[in-house]
Amino acid sequence: MPVIFTREICMPEVNTEFLFTIALEIQVFSLGDTPYGSRRIFHFDGGSFEGPKFKGRVLPGGGGSSLIRRDDVLEVDVRLILETEDKHQVCVAWKGLRHGPKEVMDRLYRGEIVDPRAYYFRTAPYFETSSEKYGWMNRICAIATGSLGANARTLDVFQVL
Repeated sequence: MPVIFTREICMPEVNTEFLFTIALEIQVFSLGDTPYGSRRIFHFDGGSFEGPKFKGRVLPGGGGSSLIRRDDVLEVDVRLILETEDKHQVCVAWKGLRHGPKEVMDRLYRGEIVDPRAYYFRTAPYFETSSEKYGWMNRICAIATGSLGANARTLDVFQVL
């Protein structure tokens, strides 16, 4: 007998709660046009994060890569370590996508400051920690919206409830 789905058994609405804003100090190295697209490798020199539940610094040494695909969508893959003010460490990994109208993306690639509402930049961060205090982060999903400033990359991170 086939299963019939009705409106009453739909998933509840997805809500979010602000966790923190992270500002990253970054060095970017371009590999140029590879067979997969334009590849960049980056290294984080540090940074900071702050939100209602905790704040602290980004430890130097994290990094990742980005790829501007042939369809002009930028893929990003990142790994870094957060250290809270009370000295707990949290590993963060995320993948994301950035795209928008050609003229907006061209301005970003020239290093201009562009209103983040003019383009799409979303990531899906995941957390890993041995801290009992912040162990709740091991059990959540998150999303983030990103933006670029003159010398900073920032993301606003939200817990998916």
